[in-house]
This record gives sequence, structure tokens and C-alpha cells, in this order.
Amino acid sequence: MTALRLAALSLTASLAACTVGPDYEAPSADLASSFAEGSASPIGDAAAQYWWRAYGDRTLEDLVRTGLAQNLDIRTAIARVAEAQAAARATGVSALLEGSATASAVRSGGGETGISTTRSASFSPSLLIDLFGSERRSREQALANLQSADLGVGEARLAFLSSLVTNYIDLRYYQEALAVTRETIDSRSETLTLVQRQFDAGTATELDAAQAEASLDASRATLPSLESGFYAATYAIATLLAVPSQTIEATLARGAAQPRPGSSANVGVPADLLRNRPDIRAAERDLAAAVAAVGVSEAALYPSLNLGGTVTSSDGTSWSFGPTLSLPVVLQGTLSASRDQAIARADQARLTWRATVLAAVEDVQAAQTDFIRNRRAVEAYRQSVASYQRVTDLSRQTYDAGTTTLLDLLDAASSWATLQVAGGLGWTLSRPAETD
Repeated sequence: MTALRLAALSLTASLAACTVGPDYEAPSADLASSFAEGSASPIGDAAAQYWWRAYGDRTLEDLVRTGLAQNLDIRTAIARVAEAQAAARATGVSALLEGSATASAVRSGGGETGISTTRSASFSPSLLIDLFGSERRSREQALANLQSADLGVGEARLAFLSSLVTNYIDLRYYQEALAVTRETIDSRSETLTLVQRQFDAGTATELDAAQAEASLDASRATLPSLESGFYAATYAIATLLAVPSQTIEATLARGAAQPRPGSSANVGVPADLLRNRPDIRAAERDLAAAVAAVGVSEAALYPSLNLGGTVTSSDGTSWSFGPTLSLPVVLQGTLSASRDQAIARADQARLTWRATVLAAVEDVQAAQTDFIRNRRAVEAYRQSVASYQRVTDLSRQTYDAGTTTLLDLLDAASSWATLQVAGGLGWTLSRPAETD
């Protein structure tokens, strides 16, 4: 068997020049020197950056650590890598060698012949001569599929991180919005109590009391939707971690400040995408596998040569050895159609790679644009909150002095509460764009 393996290696090397089908060439894309509204500074290997740590949230870091180990999508992607590794091991020299060994011992007898034992053994090795590189192309295809599967793990990790951080920020937003709303309800309850006392004293009208009560009811009506948002984010995080939601509810319910993005987000240059985005790299490996498949289907159109033999030992020893040449004459039409299908699939894979690159550029530019403008919006909201807080304080003072109406006070307080919640929503939209 060792001699056959050495012969297979020697023949494969000597016939490599006969490999048919196109040789793979890595695709290229015409990309701008910088993203729209971005800088021209490369960011290096984004996969090595723990960007979520910039939020400085220990709970978030614990969730990330748990999820990276338990997320089902990531574990499924890792299982695909194991499958691709096994497929790759089945290619190369191993696929060129075939054969079997059998042995038997039969005892027989009866009558006056006595009892006898007949022993036999046979060994039938076979070596496929890869005349036109079919197995070499199969090996290239398997390795490209393995690399694509490995990159799929990176895709799953990034999808998990994006979803987890998004849901965590949303959860903290809903917590803050609930806190603001409950404070508003307490304030409006105090206002209603004050107005009712004034109404009882004859210094406020029934309309004033009705307006104060309506304002309080409106605030209470917003609580259920905010609570639903909080629990929806909790359930989403539990699913991402592959744990029952009850196991994390207590931790998340303790509350924490809503994570805030940094002062800037460098998204690098478009060329970084080709190196950092696993979806682009996986699409490129899929293209390489598709090109190799063209060679496999092309080689099937040509003759194949098989060297085989048999060694048998029974009463005596006999052997046979010789080549077998197979010509796919009758199947030429079918094999040609398969080759054309492989070419078409390679063209589709090339277009898919280009589309993936363009979509990645769009994603980064859109995220960068949103990040810049949402930061401006958040800053404007913060200024508005401060302004309306002052308006509310002054309205309360003038209402107590009897120079403004209750409606003016309620309008100011309502605007102040609305802007506090909207400002938090702006922060949930202000997430840094990532090129990885």
C-alpha cells in the first residue's frame, strides 16, 4: 500500500500540467479611496478589535462572552467547518486509491471424504491516474469550501455581536424611558392633586382639573408599550445566548446607564472591506470553489485511466495486473451540459462577490451617515431638554403666581418629558459603523 501511495504522488505531480479547466484568479473591484463622509485612514484588522468594550459596560461584556460560547448560529457555523474539513480529507491521494482485501476459511466434509479446510485470500488494489486533473480540481474546490466555511464562523460572530449590542442598547433605552415616564407620572399626579385642592378652594376650574387628569392618563398609557419593548429586548438577548429568559431577567432588570457611543467612529477605507469583512472573503472563496468545479466537470469529458490488479491465494497463488481505459463516449452530451452548468455557476459566484462588495460599501456609508446625523440630533435633543426644563420650571412658578394657565404648564411639562425620551431614542440610533 505504501508503494501505491508513492506511485500515486509521483504520477499526480507528473501529470499536474495536464490539469484542465480555468485557473483561479482573485477578483478585483474598483473602490473609492474613502467612504462618503469618512476619512482616508485605514483601520487595520478589524477582527482583532473588541469594539464593544468601548462602551465600558461590564454587563454587556459578560453577555458577549457568554454568547460567543453558546450562540447556536455560531455553533452551527463551527459544525459546518468540521463537515468541510472531513470533505477535504476525502480528496487528494486518498481519492485516487481504491481496493479491498478479503480472506476466508471454509471447513467441509461428509461421507467418506473426511473433513477439510479451504483457505483463501485476495487483495485487489486500484490506482486512478488523474490524467486531466479532476482530482486536483476537486481538492482545490474542497479547500476553498473549507475556507469559506471557516469565514462563515466570522460572519456568525459578527451577526451575533451586532444583534446582541443592538438589543442591549435598546433594552437600556426602554429602562431609561420607563424611569422618565414614571417620574412624569409622579409629577403629573402631584399636579392633579394640587389642581383638585385649588378646585375645591374655588381657585381652579373644572376644566383645569380635567386637563390635569387627562395629562396623567396619557402618561400612564405610554407605560405598557415601553414595558413590552423592554421584555422583547430581554427575550431577544436570551435567544442569542441560548438560555431561558428567566435566567437573565434579574440581571438585566437591575438597570444600568444606557451605553453611549464614542466621540468618533473611524470606518477606515473601502479597501479595508476586502480584508475585514468575512462575508466578502467568504464570497471570494465560494467563487474559487465554483471555478475549481468547472475543472472537475471539464475533466469528466476526457478519458480516465485506472491501474488495477488482484492477488489471490488459495491452493496456489495467482495474480493479475493491467490498465483500464474508460472513454465517456455515450455521456458526452450530459457531461457537456454539466460543464456548462458549472461555468454558469462560476459566473454567478463572480457576480455574487461583486454584489457583496457593493452592499458592504453601502452598509458602511449608510451607517456612517446615520451615525453623524444622529449624533447631531442627540446633541440638539439634549439642548432642547435643558431648555424645556427651564420653561417647565418657569411655567410652574408663573402658574403658582396666577399669571399663566394650567394648560401652559402641562404643555411645557409634556414637551420636556417627550424630549427626554426622544433624546434616549437618538442614542439608540447613534451606533458606530463597523467595517468588519
